[in-house]
Amino acid sequence: MTDKIENNRESFWKTIAIAAIALLLVVSCCYGAGLGWKQPEEAKPATDGASMLTLWTEDARARKELIEYVEAVTDEKNPDYIPVENRIAVFDLDGTLYNETDPNYFDYTLLVHRVTEDPDYIDKASDFEKEVAGKIIRQNETGESFSGLEVDHGKAVASSFAGFTVEQFIDYIQDFKKQPMPSYDGMTRGEAFYKPMLQVIDYLKAHDFTCYVVSGTDRFIVRGICHNSLDIPTTQIIGSDENLVARDQGDVDGLNYVFDDDDELVLGGQFIIKNLKMNKVTVIMQEIGIQPVLSFGNSTGDASMAEYATSNNKYRSLAFMLCCDDLERENGNQKKADKMYDLCEEFGWTPVSMKNDWTTIYGDGVTKK
Repeated sequence: MTDKIENNRESFWKTIAIAAIALLLVVSCCYGAGLGWKQPEEAKPATDGASMLTLWTEDARARKELIEYVEAVTDEKNPDYIPVENRIAVFDLDGTLYNETDPNYFDYTLLVHRVTEDPDYIDKASDFEKEVAGKIIRQNETGESFSGLEVDHGKAVASSFAGFTVEQFIDYIQDFKKQPMPSYDGMTRGEAFYKPMLQVIDYLKAHDFTCYVVSGTDRFIVRGICHNSLDIPTTQIIGSDENLVARDQGDVDGLNYVFDDDDELVLGGQFIIKNLKMNKVTVIMQEIGIQPVLSFGNSTGDASMAEYATSNNKYRSLAFMLCCDDLERENGNQKKADKMYDLCEEFGWTPVSMKNDWTTIYGDGVTKK
């Protein structure tokens, strides 16, 4: 009797073992065939325009045209399809991505700070730098214009920061960015980006566009403004240029000097070119090498860039121009906005109304004084 019980017990456990092995084989086969249970994948963020351009009003013409355009040119079955390598979008900075005047351009106010407020430099500033800073101050106070100020300002920036490494210059700008915006509560200079336009960049990047900043501001100042604020690499930031030299180079021409391990690269103090108007077109070809299909600007300084993107382009292209018509949330200028609306009508550019197309500009916590 005992032997029979033992035999039954042994038979039972053999049956269990065989069943377990069979179950493992079945599960293994199911996984191999892709039929088994899997860890659920993380939900991917939506990339459609309605989900990403949430700070734009639904009936905004610019929003509708951009969404329709992106959907068309990224659809391989659409005759307007653009290969990824040709999806190039160029953006001006001041007045397009970032606050343009408070009370003047960021780089203008930076020079005034350097020459008239920086205790480490006030006594070192040249007469020319003081003269340029004085003109900017008068422009801020009276609206007076000065012929050639754009280039003179570039020269004064170059000379007043000569000897800085690029890293030191970027750090200097980071400190300046911490200053509060004069005309706004709840915002520093470094936070003065237009939030709806940041959504445009994110939207385009989600659809494999490469976005460039093409600004009239000094290239290194643009890098400093965008540093930790705008998700665009420095290799895609273009601006006005000043020269760079090796610290130990002195007056030796670069063709006759060899950089060594004791050297470091510093700002050379010489202004090279103001990247405005037609100069934006030439620098796009020099540095990008591909005709853009999208252009975003806000002034006549961006007109050539807009026309370059939309003229004789083998791909479908668009140009958008921001109109500074919001006088309550932003330092707008209705006369300037009306002029841009007229130019958009004349050239076929798509206007962007800061007043009517955006639900916010800088965020709900920011108010104009």
